[in-house]
Amino acid sequence: MLKWKYNKTVLLPEGSAMWGKMRKIKRIKWTRDDTELTLLALPTFIWYILFSFLPMFGVIIAFKRYQIFPGKSFLYNIIHSEWVGFDNFEYLIKSNSLYILLRNTLGYNFVFIVLGIVIPVTLAIMISLIYSKRKSKVYQTAMFFPHFLSWVVVSYFVYAFLSYDKGIVNILIKHFGKEPVQWYMEPKYWPYILVFMSMWKSVGYNMVVYLASITGIDPSLYEAAVVDGASKWQQVKHITIPSLKPVVIMMFILNTGKIFYSDFGLFYQVTRGIPASLYNVASTIDTYVYNALLSSTPIGMTSAATVFQSVACCITILLANWLVKKIDEDYAII
Repeated sequence: MLKWKYNKTVLLPEGSAMWGKMRKIKRIKWTRDDTELTLLALPTFIWYILFSFLPMFGVIIAFKRYQIFPGKSFLYNIIHSEWVGFDNFEYLIKSNSLYILLRNTLGYNFVFIVLGIVIPVTLAIMISLIYSKRKSKVYQTAMFFPHFLSWVVVSYFVYAFLSYDKGIVNILIKHFGKEPVQWYMEPKYWPYILVFMSMWKSVGYNMVVYLASITGIDPSLYEAAVVDGASKWQQVKHITIPSLKPVVIMMFILNTGKIFYSDFGLFYQVTRGIPASLYNVASTIDTYVYNALLSSTPIGMTSAATVFQSVACCITILLANWLVKKIDEDYAII
């Protein structure tokens, strides 16, 4: 007659194969390594709680007519302000500038995403083919250096070139007998200037990311290709580029998730505060919210614009990931 033993959640006959396996399963214990890793991650966890999750409570401002009550705290003001629902979103939706803001924000970011993949990948492949390691490091450093410069500093460099009176470009133009250009009054040049400055500052960082991926490719693949008589172009086409595909897709998804955001320093600092003459070509959602905060616009309305921006970015990154998942599920990040 079999003897039955109760093992936590199931009733098993003693001596059965399943009973023997269940007895071998040991209970997972908290180890010293778990404690050390937890303590190591604790500062980051606390930082995210304090500066990423707690401030999200302020999203409620977008749905209220925020008022300041004399002598009361910020939290009290939020709680006791009138609830207006989606009325604050009408400020952005019904704005005459909405088309310009969306066109500039999406248009520039689309160009940045495309060029931000093509140019860095091309440069990374070219540098990986340089035999001299010293020259390769010099080129990497030279292209990576602009990434560390503040847009405030860069804006003065740009002004040194484009100033009407003493700008280097206008000095050269006058040297050849032409009339100087008032660059900050001519909007037709600025789409090209902004794209160029964005690539100048970001291409080095992105190039290093792709170059690190190239250095991780198995050298035996190139050795086998050389033995088979493959040229440099054939090696790049059939080995390097396919190996970079996962990184390129990941960078594409991450950059697509920020397509409704703009680099505030690029559009506001480089244009020297977006003068009226450049409003149609340099204004984005970020600069619009900033200017609204400086004016008498209610805080709830500007908050609604940022909430709209965040939700749109979230939807965009989910759509981009869904599209990639449909094409090749292995390359999706969610």
